[in-house]
Order: sequence, then structure tokens, then C-alpha cells
Amino acid sequence: MKAVGYFKSLPINDPESLLDLELPTPTPGPQDLLVEVSAIALNPVDTKVRLRRASADGQTPVVLGWDAVGVVRALGSAVRGFALGDRVWYAGDITRPGSNAQFQAVDHRIVARAPASLSDAEAAALPLTAITAWELLHDRLQVQQQAERPVSLLVTGAAGGVGSILVQLARQLPHLRVVGTSSEPEGAGGAWLRELGAHHVINHREPLAPQITRLQAEQGLPPLRYAASLTHTPAHFADLVAALEPQGRLGLIDDFGPGDIDVMALKGKALSLHWEMMFTRSMHGTHDIAEQGRLLAEVARLVDAGQLRSTLAEVMSPINAATLKRAHAQQESQRQRGKLVLQGF
Repeated sequence: MKAVGYFKSLPINDPESLLDLELPTPTPGPQDLLVEVSAIALNPVDTKVRLRRASADGQTPVVLGWDAVGVVRALGSAVRGFALGDRVWYAGDITRPGSNAQFQAVDHRIVARAPASLSDAEAAALPLTAITAWELLHDRLQVQQQAERPVSLLVTGAAGGVGSILVQLARQLPHLRVVGTSSEPEGAGGAWLRELGAHHVINHREPLAPQITRLQAEQGLPPLRYAASLTHTPAHFADLVAALEPQGRLGLIDDFGPGDIDVMALKGKALSLHWEMMFTRSMHGTHDIAEQGRLLAEVARLVDAGQLRSTLAEVMSPINAATLKRAHAQQESQRQRGKLVLQGF
């Protein structure tokens, strides 16, 4: 099969940073589906892993890629609920070879049927960010489905891949007022977030806490019970602590160094801190690993019902080393709004 991989962790402008390869088609294990991949999406994790993980033996290539849409071509002996020819979507497992290949073996418990109303490219934009956003909102922050009282959620870096779906999911909860941040709240970024459902957009290049206070005073913004910090957490941490109400919840997904935040600052308000890592269930084979498949099935239902939309921003073709290099360079620019998708080998 055709695949794109590498042996050494190199800058994306190096000729060997990503290579076109011919690899054996994988054999599915008992719990696996063998999927013929038709579309993939790029995420920050792709570029991070490329720079941190080299081939363990110098001979076996690293194949990246997690978001994928494709068709089931073979079933493991323990697989239930899927059939040959099913069109599926998933975000994969960071410990296994990825979706930058014509065929991929993936645990069926973290897979669901893709939304019928979306094209392959539109669907491929969603799985990883949808899982991250759903788990962050419901499993980590434990945002209440039923209204106890009106409260607010702040999403920093809301115009990115995770933020673009998190805003939509949060807007499904009628008691929740959604505030997104953008570097251009009155420009394209702000317009994008309002289109996705944000009630308010503030500027993350300015201190956040005074802006939240102003919204509360001038527009009746309910207490800020939840904050989802998706990027540059150390820069915003003091403002997030200041803006959250006592006993509020702060969720994080980004990477930073030890000592970059002062967790003791949370104690006075009894704020809780929650990490979201969407690969945790598959990495550790948790007792509830199948929750990811069920979650993706629910997201597909919401999409087909017109309640969620794809966050696709751009489609590139074909899936090969040259196109993936361009996509990685664009992702590394940190100016990406929505999702980059590659389609077709």
C-alpha cells in the first residue's frame, strides 16, 4: 500500500521530513477493522509527534495521522456492529500506525459510522476535535446538561479546530452563555465564532478578566463557571483564575513546561483543574474505551440532524509526502482556522 512516513524527526523543510513509502497492508487484530482510507485531517498533534518521535530502530518508519474517513474492508474475529463496506470515521490511537496510509487497522470500539450528510472531506475534519471537545465539555468540565442556573463558558483560542466544534457543542445547552476568544473579535475570526454560535467574542491579545467583567456589567453575562483553555494557557492563567467564579472548573489541552502555571492560585476559590487527552482511552485500554465510538455515533447523529457543522477549512490533494509537507508547514504557522483535510491517494 502507499503510505507517507519518516525515519528521523526533522524540520518540515528537510527533504526527508516526510517520505512517500510502499508498506505492507496491515492485518487486522481480533478487535480491529481494516479501513481503506479516503480522507484524513491534520491536527497539531501530527506536527508535535513528527518533531518528537523518530523511528525506534531506524528501519521501521513512523506513519502519522489520526483523523480519518474510509470504508471497512476486513473485520477482526471479535468485531461486532460493523460490516464490510461500512463508511466509518475515527481519530485513531497514538500508539499505532496512523491514517497517512491507504489502509489502516483500527480498534472498532473507537470507530463509528460517518455522517451520511457529509462528504469524506467534510467528515474527516471532525473526529479528533469532536472527541476532544466532547470529552472536555462533558467528561472533564462536567458541564450540566440540565439547567441549574444560567452560567457561562469561556473558550480561549476558540477559532481553532477544537474550539470550532466546542463552541457548537456548548451552544446546544440553553442555560450556557458561550464566550469565545479571537485575535480579531470584530474581524473574520469573530465572525466565524458568531456563526458557530458564540454569544460573545473577546480579544485574547488583551487581558481576559477585565473583558469578562465588562460583559457581566454591561450585557448581563452570567457567572463564569467554566473555562476551556485551548492554547497559551500560561499567558492567560492568572486572568482565567481571576475571571472564574468560586468553585469553577478550568479545562486544559495544550502543552507547557513545569512551573509555567501556579496551581496554588486555584486554592482560594476552590477551582478545579482538568486535563483532556483524547488518546487516553485507547492508549490505556480503559474499561470505557467504547465510549469514543458511542460519542462519535452521537456526533454523527447531531451532524445529520443539522445541529453541528463541519469545521473544514481547506482540502488538499492528493495524500502524498509533498502535499503533507505543505499541510504540516501551514499547521506549524499557528494561523490555521478550522481544519486542513487531505483527500485521495
